[in-house]
Amino acid sequence: MEKIKLTIDGMAITADRGKTILEAALDNGIYIPHLCHHQDLAPAAVCRVCLVEVEGRGHTISCRTPVEEGLTISTESDHLNKIRRIPVELIFANHDTDCIACTRNNNCQLQRVASYLGLERDSMDRMRMGNIEKPIDTSNPFFDRNPNRCIYCGICIRTCDEIQNINAIDFASRGYKMTVSTFGDNPIADSRCESCGECVVRCPVGALSPKTTMEPSRSVKSVCTYCGVGCGVELGVRGNSVVSVEGDRDNAVNHGSLCVKGRYGFEFINHRERIRKPLIKKNGKFEESTWDEALDLVAKKFREYGKEKVAVFSSAKCSNEDNYVIQKFTRAVLGTNSIDHCARL
Repeated sequence: MEKIKLTIDGMAITADRGKTILEAALDNGIYIPHLCHHQDLAPAAVCRVCLVEVEGRGHTISCRTPVEEGLTISTESDHLNKIRRIPVELIFANHDTDCIACTRNNNCQLQRVASYLGLERDSMDRMRMGNIEKPIDTSNPFFDRNPNRCIYCGICIRTCDEIQNINAIDFASRGYKMTVSTFGDNPIADSRCESCGECVVRCPVGALSPKTTMEPSRSVKSVCTYCGVGCGVELGVRGNSVVSVEGDRDNAVNHGSLCVKGRYGFEFINHRERIRKPLIKKNGKFEESTWDEALDLVAKKFREYGKEKVAVFSSAKCSNEDNYVIQKFTRAVLGTNSIDHCARL
């Protein structure tokens, strides 16, 4: 990749050709306030908070301007911050300011931008035009939508369009009444939404939040067990319990994306009825056993019944290689073609 040399705030840096000014700055540890930018999405330039000053050009939107050789850029000045404060103050004019009760408290892009710009409560309160409470959509079994905390960055909309290609949500109405809505303003559960949660993990504020929110104490990399694709996951662990699941962005299989099962279907791990040891029915009741005893019993039953009375049912949770071995074992070892697979149904 060809490297471009440029200067940001007096620092000589290099960036890959094709990167934007904002991406180049962030890659080099230089913070430029932004709200609508996300590394997985095409630039939208709707928040106007990432303004910088390029020598010879004046004020420039950094998230859509590609780097060029020899650019000299300033990210900080009183005039720039004055311009940035206007859209941020307008966002706060109708934003829920109860940050302590928000699931994104201390991990919120709006909080970070407001702190960076030094916004004060007086400057925000003067923009308020009453308190209009919009109904919270709790219809989805995995996450809630709170329009009172939405900043209209469009990240959720673009995620649903560019990454998932579902288009379950879009902007609706105009001006003061604008909102992010499903078709016909129906509850999210009645829309085309597949509950993948990709919009939830990218929401920069608390407008989209999972119903179960518990901060993990550590993260463990693993592989999702729901199908044979092999998506990488990062399990949020607290004590001996899994409290959250995120996609592993470094995994070559899924690059951080997950389906609804992989992201939200983790409660079985800690469920009290989860089978943790082999069970053998004795005197009409299942009793815990060892693997050696259970496998010996299975082998005995195979010999007892013979190939005419044995059938094998495979699983989509296994990899293609595992399923191949199972069907080979069934046909070549057991000597029967009575094999089926749940994915056929």
